[in-house]
Order: sequence, then structure tokens, then C-alpha cells
Amino acid sequence: MKKIGFIGIGLMGFPMAKNILKSGYSLKVFNRSLAKAEALEEFGAEITKTVEELVKDSDVVITMLTDDKAVDEVMSSSSFLENLKPRSIVIDMSSIKPVNAKKHAKNLSFNKIEYLDSPVSGGTIGAEEGSLAIMIGGEKKIFKEVEGLLKTMGNPTLVGPVGSGQVSKLANQIIVGLTIGAVAEAVTLCEKAGADPIKMIDALSGGWADSKVLQTHGKRMINKDFSPKGKTSTHLKDMKNILECANNFNIQLPISNLVKEMYKNLVENGHGNEDHSSLYKEIERMNKK
Repeated sequence: MKKIGFIGIGLMGFPMAKNILKSGYSLKVFNRSLAKAEALEEFGAEITKTVEELVKDSDVVITMLTDDKAVDEVMSSSSFLENLKPRSIVIDMSSIKPVNAKKHAKNLSFNKIEYLDSPVSGGTIGAEEGSLAIMIGGEKKIFKEVEGLLKTMGNPTLVGPVGSGQVSKLANQIIVGLTIGAVAEAVTLCEKAGADPIKMIDALSGGWADSKVLQTHGKRMINKDFSPKGKTSTHLKDMKNILECANNFNIQLPISNLVKEMYKNLVENGHGNEDHSSLYKEIERMNKK
């Protein structure tokens, strides 16, 4: 069985790594703040103190990091590039720009390293349940080599060449972001116009308007529970990346642009570390004018 290395033990990385361990894989883990990684020791993980130590004998290296800057720092470092095994596979499960995924694939190919961009959707709940949607860009042969590993974390689908996984994640974030906005408006309308928003969600169950966003985020809005599962600041980053990608292909995405501005206002008003369902608060602010 392949030896796996996992870099980035955060809100998502921890349960993802735990599910790999539960499936019987040999797993080394690394995180800049060591305490987060050490919590995986009881599940059988080997804790490493450097990137070099993690990658040097790993057949597959998974990265699950915050943003483009964090991924760049790891993937451009000599301790990472110079210690990867030839013919090993790097799977980046972070959400980054498609253009950067292509750049990393090119850089790694010089060292005879294979690469898949494999961002995920499903949040911390999906990570814990091992039910993440995993969108993958890369070669079919390489995907097949690691499909079993990826299935320990969720439902992997090869969507095209390198970069396609990240484009699919941007498409996902368009739908999620815009739907959160729609649910926030629907909940607000019910609250202001005298309909019970909880009963509204029940009534729409199974209809065309039903969705995980309605059922999960709608209830968070009603309960005013914005403890972060997916952060507002992260969704703002995603909306900016969506519009940058669209601009590269001369595509107009007017509704995405509107939602991006709403997330930008939320972050500027101090809500960056709250759940992205706190878009409800921006609708609330606009109605207090």
C-alpha cells in the first residue's frame, strides 16, 4: 500500500487525514502549528516536524492549505521540491486559482512528479463524514492510481486536464455563494412579512427550491448561528478568483460580481471569520438604512 503524506491539518485537513488513517493507510502529517498535527497521533499518524521529513519517502503527498499564497510557499520551497520521490504524486486539495494549478503541475513535471488539482466541497461536515465532492484535474492514468485513496475522503470525479478541478470548484462556489444570497433574502422576507421561516424551509422540502444550502444555511440564519464551517473571508477569496478566471476568458458574471461585493462588505465590517451564511447580515444591514 502506498505511503501517504498530508500537509495542512486544519478544519478540513484534520478529518480528511483521520479518514485516510481509518482506511488503513500509512500516513505522515505535517502542520506549521504542531499541536494540530499531534492530535492525529492517537489515530495512527506519524507526526513530522519538517516538510522535508514528510515528503522524502511518500508515494503520494496531499496538500490542504488555506489559499494560493500558502500553497505557493510549500510548492516552491526547496525542502518540498528537492525531496519528493521521482514518480510520486502530489494531490493539491486546496482551493486555488486554475492558473496556479497549471503552474504547479509544470514545475513539478520538471522533477518527474505527477500532479492532480483536487479541490473539495462539502465543508467540515462532509470532511468528517467522508462524503466530500472531490473535483479533479489531471491525467486519467494518475487519477486511477489514487482513486481508492481519494474515496476514503469522499466522491472523486475526474473532470478534465490539470486546472479543471479548480474551475469546477469555482463553478461550485458560484452556485453556493449565490444560493446563500437567495436563501438569505428568502429568510429575511419571511421574517419581515410575518411567515415562519422554519415552516417555509419545511414547506419547500423536496421542491425545486430545496437544497443543502436552504436546509443547512437557512437554519443557521434563523438561529443566528454563524460559527464558522466555511468562512466569509474564504468565500470572498473564491468570488474574487471566480471573477478573475471569468475575466481571463472575457466572460461577464454579473450576479457573481454582486455577491462578491456583498462578501467584501461583510469582511470590511468585521465578519470575515464568521460562517459564509452570515451573508444574511449584509441583507440585514441593507434593510436598516
